Amino acid sequence: MGGDAVSDRKEFRDLATPAAAREAIASLDLSPSPETVPLREARGRVLADRVDAAVDVPGFDRASMDGYAVRARDTFGADEADPAELDLVGAVHAGAAPDVTVDPGACAEVSTGAVMPDGADAVVMVERTDEVDAGDDGGSGEGDAATDDASRIAVRTSVAPGDHVMTAGTDIAAGARALGPGTRLTPREIGLLSALGLDEVPVKGRPRVGIVSTGDELVRPGDELDPDRGEIYDVNSTTIAAGVEEAGGEPVLYPHAGDDYDEMERLLRRAADECDLVLSSGSTSASAVDVIYRVIEARGELLLHGVAVKPGKPMLVGRLDRTDEADDSRGSESAYIGLPGYPVSALTIFRTFVAPAIREAAGQPEPATATVEGRMGVEERYAEGRLRLMPVGLLDLDEAATAAADDRPLVYPVDKGSGATTSLVEADGVVAVDPDTEYLDVGETVSVDLFSPDVRPPTLLGVGEDDPALNRLLDRLDNPRYLAVGSREGLRRLRDGVPDVAVTAGPTDRDVDAEVIGGWAREWGLVVPEGNPEAVSGPADLVDGDLRFRNRQTVSGLRSSLDAALDDLASERDADRRALAERIDGYERTAKAFESPVRAVAAGDADAGLGLRETAERLGCGFVSLGEQSVVVRAAADRVEREPVAALAAALDGRDGVGDDEAALDAILADLPGYSRNSRNDP
Repeated sequence: MGGDAVSDRKEFRDLATPAAAREAIASLDLSPSPETVPLREARGRVLADRVDAAVDVPGFDRASMDGYAVRARDTFGADEADPAELDLVGAVHAGAAPDVTVDPGACAEVSTGAVMPDGADAVVMVERTDEVDAGDDGGSGEGDAATDDASRIAVRTSVAPGDHVMTAGTDIAAGARALGPGTRLTPREIGLLSALGLDEVPVKGRPRVGIVSTGDELVRPGDELDPDRGEIYDVNSTTIAAGVEEAGGEPVLYPHAGDDYDEMERLLRRAADECDLVLSSGSTSASAVDVIYRVIEARGELLLHGVAVKPGKPMLVGRLDRTDEADDSRGSESAYIGLPGYPVSALTIFRTFVAPAIREAAGQPEPATATVEGRMGVEERYAEGRLRLMPVGLLDLDEAATAAADDRPLVYPVDKGSGATTSLVEADGVVAVDPDTEYLDVGETVSVDLFSPDVRPPTLLGVGEDDPALNRLLDRLDNPRYLAVGSREGLRRLRDGVPDVAVTAGPTDRDVDAEVIGGWAREWGLVVPEGNPEAVSGPADLVDGDLRFRNRQTVSGLRSSLDAALDDLASERDADRRALAERIDGYERTAKAFESPVRAVAAGDADAGLGLRETAERLGCGFVSLGEQSVVVRAAADRVEREPVAALAAALDGRDGVGDDEAALDAILADLPGYSRNSRNDP
């Protein structure tokens, strides 16, 4: 071994601070390239790209409970004293295609999950019906299933269109943002991806971490040990390998190296050629036989030697040059970190400094406890006398400049119904509500059982309108959560104090204590088949023509703009807007997301739909413009100074641009037909 004289020893004179050690490690590049893996192998991996829904879930209108599919208007006025009698024309069960049509005055038996038959727009619960046997003017018992002899059903309640029906796309609609980049795939997310029909997903690569234990005294576990020579089993290799795997990396164990310079150099360079990060343990203290720092200085770059921390002072950080035979895709150098030799010190340094870097490179979240204490962000009433396992989301407001001097996470209910897969994806855990609890008050302490110890609550919570530009903007933020509840509902929730931001589009009628932090404009109108075969020119054609129309929900900004256009048409004709709306075939047939009406037109299921130019062009449809709609992003007045909110504001007004890079919002809008920038304060 050359250069091992006492005079050549490397002494720890200027120990680096822990912060400096973290900075040195942060400067290393140990991120692997993304890869695509089969869905069955994706558990625990992290999405590399956004996943949008390519299909509606469910893909059909389905009954949400056992009962009878009816035309809602046939039940108007029905009650216990004066039930409506309907002809029973057949039955539809889950998993079977309907072979009946519900005409006026008729009904069909349906089971939970069954496809709604043609003509029906609502379901009456079986408990609110009676059978009327032929020749009998009485019922045969409340809630009984239909029998072969029953020809008529007495309905003892009225229902509205959509009651007890889960419409296509209610769970998640085609074109909606299903999961964003950086999402860790647990069984919940894999269930959602399965529901979308995906069999493989793009994920972040796992950092390949080479592990080399050094020291003449080390023996691999399982080999024969000679205590007389001072030999000990190699504990660090297996311990650190387990830590690497737990942090999201792929451990690669190499033969242990003695204290010979040439052998150590050979192993380290081999590991550098094959791995993103090389970890060694031992041979890092100021001893005549410790030569590893000399290998790093000769074959790479030594950034740091020694940290002011106990245990674990003898720590190295640097880079190792790769040889000409190395895979070019990995770059010209590998990251290197030298850990102390004592197992406790090695594991302490690994967990404190190295594991976070591996997790970051793999996109894995920081570990969290399985149970957290939080405070309710809204009042939640409950009086059913049963134990309730309430799915909830968490929002960590530690950095918020809020009036409430309380650093507990904010807890808000996330419940879209037992049939909605997205309830699980949008929730972080469950609050068990005692049967005797009638309501949870705002600010009340609750215990949240996390779905897993590694749940990572969102850094920013947004609600409101769904929008293609917004989807892309969210991709640029760190772990946001966005609930597409519509413009009106978004403002209501912002007023109630849970979300950080609300995104609205079109005219709004709610006042909230909020600050406009940016926005954009989008062209909206009527989507028609390519070539516009019906020569649709505006809302008047929907009213006067024989056209099948597909609308948006009343909470959406697009619906608000359409209703405003109908108000103008009604004013021109000196007519009532509701009367005009009733003349539109399908006005009340609404879709959840911005892409759903367009897909209905593209599939031939509608002659016109409410939508955006961007979506129409992307899906190969024609478009009749009805104007520009302003999209506005508002932040809660007491959250504006939060770092995630400030990051969103920077992306909106271009302050996130680096060098000659195009500002985030400008780059997004330039790629979307019909989109343009609004003034920062233009509502």
